[in-house]
Amino acid sequence: MNRLPIEDRSKILGMLVEGNSLRSCARMADVSLNTVTKLLVDLGAACEQFHDERVRNVRVRRLQADEIWCFVGAKAKNVTAEKKLEGWGDVWTWTGLDADTKLCVSYLVGGRDGGWAKEFMQDCASRIKGRVQITTDGHRAYLDAVEEAFGADVDYAQLQKIYGAPAENDTRYSPATCIGCEMKTVSGDPDPNHVSTSYVERHNLTMRMGMRRFTRLTNGFSKKFENHAAMVAIHAVYYNFARIHKTLRITPSMAAGLSDHVWTLEEIVAMAESYMPKPVKRGPYKKKIA
Repeated sequence: MNRLPIEDRSKILGMLVEGNSLRSCARMADVSLNTVTKLLVDLGAACEQFHDERVRNVRVRRLQADEIWCFVGAKAKNVTAEKKLEGWGDVWTWTGLDADTKLCVSYLVGGRDGGWAKEFMQDCASRIKGRVQITTDGHRAYLDAVEEAFGADVDYAQLQKIYGAPAENDTRYSPATCIGCEMKTVSGDPDPNHVSTSYVERHNLTMRMGMRRFTRLTNGFSKKFENHAAMVAIHAVYYNFARIHKTLRITPSMAAGLSDHVWTLEEIVAMAESYMPKPVKRGPYKKKIA
C-alpha cells in the first residue's frame, strides 16, 4: 500500500489546520486532491477516537457552551430533497470550553434541536468530574439538556444577548449591534462574575480562522458531511494538544493536566497511525474469462 512519508503528511496536516483548502494543500504539497482527502478522513477518524479516549475525568470549574453555524453543500434554503438525504444543508458544531484552561472538552457536529443538545450535554457530563458552573446562550434546547445530563449537581445560567433594531433597509451581512446582556439563573447558585460565553465565542472565531470550510462567503465549504466532521475532529486535537494558547503560553491540554508537552504535527500523524487499521495486502488479480 502506497503511503506518503510522515514528513509530507505532517506538512499537509499543518496546512489544513492553518485554514487552507483541500485543493490549495494538494497544490502546495504537489499531491493529488484524492490523497489529501483520504488523509483528511483517516486523520479525522483517528482524532475522534483519540479525543474520546484522552479527554476524560477533567476537572472543570466553569464550562462555557455555544454552537456555531456552517453548511455542507449549500444553505438549507437552497438544498433539494435529494441532496438533503446526502447530508447537505445547515450544520451546527456544538462546543464546550473550559473557561480556565481553554480546553475544548466536548464537540458535536449535527443539528440544533433538542435531541442534539441532549447528546452534546450528556457527552460533556461524561467527561467532567465534580460540580461545574455552566453558561450558555439563550437557546431553549439547553434547558432540558443540562437538567437531563447534570441533574441538580450543577450551577447553570443563561446569558441572553439583546440586539438593537436593525436600521431601515439594512442589508448588511453582520447581525445587529449588541446593546446589552440579560443573565438568567436556571439552577444552582452560579457566580455572576463568571457568567460569560466570551471564551467559547472566541473559540468559534478560532474555528472559523483555522478551518477553511468555516470561512464565510467563499467556495471552501464542505461538500460532504463526513469531511466536515473529520476536519472538526482534527482541529479539536490540534487545538488541545499542539497549539500554544497565547494567554496561557502552553497548550490547553497541558493546562488541564492531560499532556506534559506541546505535541508536534509529526506526533499527531504518528498517533493517528496507531488508530488506523492495518493495510491488507491485495491478492493477485484474476483475469476475467469472457
